[in-house]
Amino acid sequence: MEKKFSEDTLCVQGGWQPKNGEPRVLPIYQSTTFKYDTSEQMANLFDLKENGYFYTRLQNPTNDAVAGKIAALEGGVAAMLTSSGQAATFYSIFNICEAGDHFVSASAIYGGTFNLFAVTMKKLGIEVSFVDQDASEEEIAKAFRPNTKALFAETIANPVLSVLDIEKFARIAHTNGVPLVIDNTFATPINCRPFEFGADIVIHSTTKYMDGHASAVGGCIVDSGNFDWEAYGNKFAGLTEPDPSYHGLAYTKSFGKGAYITKATVQLMRDFGSIPSPQNAFLLNLGLETLHLRVPRHCENAQKVAEYLEKNPKVAWVNYSGLPSNKYYALAQKQFRNGQSCGVVTFGLKGGRDTSIKFMDNLELAAIVTHVADARTCVLHPASHTHRQLSDEQLIAAGVRPDLIRFSVGIEGANDILADLEQALGKI
Repeated sequence: MEKKFSEDTLCVQGGWQPKNGEPRVLPIYQSTTFKYDTSEQMANLFDLKENGYFYTRLQNPTNDAVAGKIAALEGGVAAMLTSSGQAATFYSIFNICEAGDHFVSASAIYGGTFNLFAVTMKKLGIEVSFVDQDASEEEIAKAFRPNTKALFAETIANPVLSVLDIEKFARIAHTNGVPLVIDNTFATPINCRPFEFGADIVIHSTTKYMDGHASAVGGCIVDSGNFDWEAYGNKFAGLTEPDPSYHGLAYTKSFGKGAYITKATVQLMRDFGSIPSPQNAFLLNLGLETLHLRVPRHCENAQKVAEYLEKNPKVAWVNYSGLPSNKYYALAQKQFRNGQSCGVVTFGLKGGRDTSIKFMDNLELAAIVTHVADARTCVLHPASHTHRQLSDEQLIAAGVRPDLIRFSVGIEGANDILADLEQALGKI
């Protein structure tokens, strides 16, 4: 769909434009294979000489339509759906890194991503250096090496909610000749489009706000098409040099701005197979159709929750960039639509960890779940749940305070959410 349409319209109609007599609603192409009349037609598809569908592990019309919608929302040239946000994160880096390579990442990132980078990818021979995203450009630049291939960060870090200065990180990445990869899950393209601030690749855990209903796990990678891979010679040889598995085809020469996503699809998805089912892509599309309505409601409710908590005498601290007292307030006003970040608020209670647990056990409307960014209000205490293997010292080093409560504000009535907080706080 043309760029002239707003994000609101793209949410509803992007990706699938039916022709005369075709279904108005995106169909579920629940098929593993696609028929052709001649052997030559199939051979051309395998040689990437023609576009088309032959096996759902590589491409599927339902999946591609939804990927196209997300690409349009982010302002990118191409996108690929994955079976999870973790798969999207892995593919985004592994598409340009191989054994012997190095990349730099902000340390304030989702714990699962931290482990993927620090432990699992290290086993593949790919090293990472973690940096404080709030450090100076000069300090961060010291982490770069001759074999550094990418810089990674999250728009809004989960669960610490630090806000990334995207323009600063883009300058650092481009000065060092590498792309900036941004996880935009919490902000979504409704509140922030990182490409407009210089990012090159954007990823999402679509499981969160994009799906919005906790119904389907998924991920997505979007390419801006702006990074000039050819400008760095053989630094990105996997994209610029011939691929022996496709008869010597070079992605940048054959696919131009579509090189990065094409390689991720025909090489990584071919070999690792982390595809979403067409049914899950269909469910994701249903969520996307109301993303532009839900995200503002999440943020409005979260703002009320943050303001309430900031005034409550039993609360030790509150972290939400919509509060004028927050260290990231000015940056959030600059980067986010109407200054709204996301629907997640973190806070701590006077009394520490035990008080936090008692408070959570007394909540009635909000549910204790590992999920976040759902239409329903949910809550988690990372020190007791997702990060329970860490000591208090390790938690603090990871940016997760032992008393941190992650409160994901849903789209229920704001007064009902506040009443639930009030009654639970009244019992501690």
